[in-house]
Amino acid sequence: RYVPPGFAPKIGMILGSGLSAFAEQIENPVSIPYQAIPGLQTGAVSGHASLLVLGQINGVSVVCLRGRLHKYEGVEYESIRALIHIVRHLGCSMYLTTAAVGSLREDVLPGELVMINDHINFQPGNPLVGPNDESIGPRFVSMDDAYDLGLQDAMRASAKRLGIPLHSGVYLSTLGPSFETPAEIRAFKKWGADLVGMSVVPEVILARHCGLRVAGLAVVTNLAAGMSSEKISHEGTLHYGEIGGRKMAKLIPEFIKEASNAMV
Repeated sequence: RYVPPGFAPKIGMILGSGLSAFAEQIENPVSIPYQAIPGLQTGAVSGHASLLVLGQINGVSVVCLRGRLHKYEGVEYESIRALIHIVRHLGCSMYLTTAAVGSLREDVLPGELVMINDHINFQPGNPLVGPNDESIGPRFVSMDDAYDLGLQDAMRASAKRLGIPLHSGVYLSTLGPSFETPAEIRAFKKWGADLVGMSVVPEVILARHCGLRVAGLAVVTNLAAGMSSEKISHEGTLHYGEIGGRKMAKLIPEFIKEASNAMV
């Protein structure tokens, strides 16, 4: 009853900490509070608005999850699963995840953008554990192509056209809410991680399970523990998220147009 007549979205996206202001660019928006949707819990993290927004960007119909749900809030996987399934059931074939992250690379500094090209799941669980609904996806899901190569090409091309520097790297997801220790960061570097955060991976697993093509874009809000004298804080996350968010606000509409054309 909330969906506008004739609304046929191609792309779903989720906005991470400090990035929700991007949703102001959505044209003809219809906003639905998460608490109005059966089966969803509302997040309570500063910087997350907890709204499902339907509308258009660059003439492309989109579903925007304005604020995500985190396991460290005590949220069950069922609520995170419900968000992703809403995106799929509304007709989207692509899912764009955005996040605020810590950088494990000295050459990737706060305020810069990184395209996620792979991930490491260091959360103590997997959202597909339990009975499987074959009508949604298979019991065992390949993650070889978790981050779609064609969408990575589209994002690089969009960034190049706009003159926005874009790194790429591997995202490692921890449970949180405590930030990582310097020793953990040293270990994660040896594993091949470039970025660290407390989300993304459960959503990506669920998106791939139900057949969505996935792209990932992160804004660096801090150098990881032990790499800088600056104290890591959620306030810093929001501050640098806003700086990087301005770049995202330019890149995402261009990427949506590029990706939509490639999906025709």
